[in-house]
Amino acid sequence: MHSDPAEIKKSVRSYITVFVMLMVFTVITVAASRFHFAVPMAITVALIIATLKGSMVAGVFMHLLHEKRAIYGALLLTLVFFIVLLFIPLLTILDRVRY
Repeated sequence: MHSDPAEIKKSVRSYITVFVMLMVFTVITVAASRFHFAVPMAITVALIIATLKGSMVAGVFMHLLHEKRAIYGALLLTLVFFIVLLFIPLLTILDRVRY
């Protein structure tokens, strides 16, 4: 139940943990900006940090950690559409117009 004090305490603890982790990754981002990495390395570091921060926000604040069935369904649907879209050009290549 959502009004259970233990459940509320657990939720607050996870929010605080994610907040602290976001602050840590913000410090890491600022520290990484002080290094003069080559462009590919800088992009890689930035994407890794952004992916970690975005995953924490999406998982906890958007409650996606509790919606596994819906997420897997959406991923499966995305995969099906991706495969269909991959095969559409093959169908046009195989379709030959004869004069």
